[in-house]
Amino acid sequence: MHLHILGICGTFMGSLALLARDLGHKVTGSDANVYPPMSTQLENAGIQLMQGYDRSHLQPHPDLVIVGNAMKRGIDAVEYMLNEGLPYISGPQFLADHVLQGKHVLGVAGTHGKTTTTTMLAWVLDQAGLNPGFLIGGVPLGFSESARLGDGKYFCVEADEYDSAFFDKRSKFVHYHPKTAILNNLEFDHADIFDDLAAIQKQFHHLVRTIPSEGCIITPVTETNIDDVLAMGCWTPVVRTSLKANDAQISAEQLCSDGSHFKVLEQGVVQGEVKWNMTGQHSVANALATIAAAQHVGVSIEQACEALSNFGGVKRRMELLDTVRGVEVYDDFAHHPTAIETTLEGARKRLGERRLWAIIEPRSNTMRMGSHKEGLAHSARLADEVIWYQPEGLDWDLQPVIDAATNHAQVSRSLEDIIYRITQEAADGDAVVIMSNGGFDGLHQKLLTALQA
Repeated sequence: MHLHILGICGTFMGSLALLARDLGHKVTGSDANVYPPMSTQLENAGIQLMQGYDRSHLQPHPDLVIVGNAMKRGIDAVEYMLNEGLPYISGPQFLADHVLQGKHVLGVAGTHGKTTTTTMLAWVLDQAGLNPGFLIGGVPLGFSESARLGDGKYFCVEADEYDSAFFDKRSKFVHYHPKTAILNNLEFDHADIFDDLAAIQKQFHHLVRTIPSEGCIITPVTETNIDDVLAMGCWTPVVRTSLKANDAQISAEQLCSDGSHFKVLEQGVVQGEVKWNMTGQHSVANALATIAAAQHVGVSIEQACEALSNFGGVKRRMELLDTVRGVEVYDDFAHHPTAIETTLEGARKRLGERRLWAIIEPRSNTMRMGSHKEGLAHSARLADEVIWYQPEGLDWDLQPVIDAATNHAQVSRSLEDIIYRITQEAADGDAVVIMSNGGFDGLHQKLLTALQA
């Protein structure tokens, strides 16, 4: 069957393309924004990519069009698809119908940490010999690709609350019917499709309603917004996790303040120890959720801890790109004030007194709308130097964020200015963290090249 994917370079749709290929289908795709690492992964997989959304991409007619949630009415390929009566489906529905049937699905939901936690979970199950299938909304460093079918009974999926398609406004995760569900955290996000936190909580409760009574829900003791969701009705056993020892069924005894070394306790009894390259309290929280989910499918805490101690991480999650002239350059996906804050907190604890630079592009739909602007200055307070990038088309002025900063912060309107400042001022021992959920116009490689010169 010939499948054509509209919006193929999105992290979810790109991973879905790999699964469709492995199912034996011919897969092609269109996208307006083609950038690594997903474009590179797809090209390496032999999947033909087409720039833009022209109706000619659907000629001759494919057997099925898989429509990404970035597609809107008025797009040439979408209008052609509808007018020609071509069969079409959303990505989450295709995944549910063609991949997840008959599987024990382990879903990872939450505002933050979905990609990393899903990768951790797939890694732990893989190391335990369960050969899980998985779909990850990013490119994991421990696997060759971001998705695979696997040959076992388990499938790990990043369970996103974003909507499914222009014709299906339910959250993606409603389609997945997980038996093991991690609900990591819940904050207001995606202001382009949700009016308020209550609207997101309603979708999370739609998910909770689908989890069987023999399943398992895993959530931290501190997440009151998730508690409110569960209070709407819960028919599934809940396992609680905590960053404080003996404060929940699964908890951590922290041996290093930066989150790089901790013991894992079950009901107050030490069951394992993790020493890894990850940093930040959010990473420890993700690990505890992973351990609890893996335990639900038969992997011991000790096994899970051993696997996590060898965990390689995910591209674009505090990924060290290179060290040039003693300057470390990192790539991070942070797209929300909480994600910025927790990432910089982990970096600060690891770096100590070394100078920390944060270069931040407010690119997500919610950030571009200004929904989180009041919290942005505070979120970046742990960096010594902050450069906020104001791209063309941003609907609000970043100057109030600079005015509210307690550290040294500035606005830049060009990549050249950012690169010039870093190359002139960054010194041996400094760390530069580039934060964006997009390609940032190639800033990462441009900066490395400039530093090398």
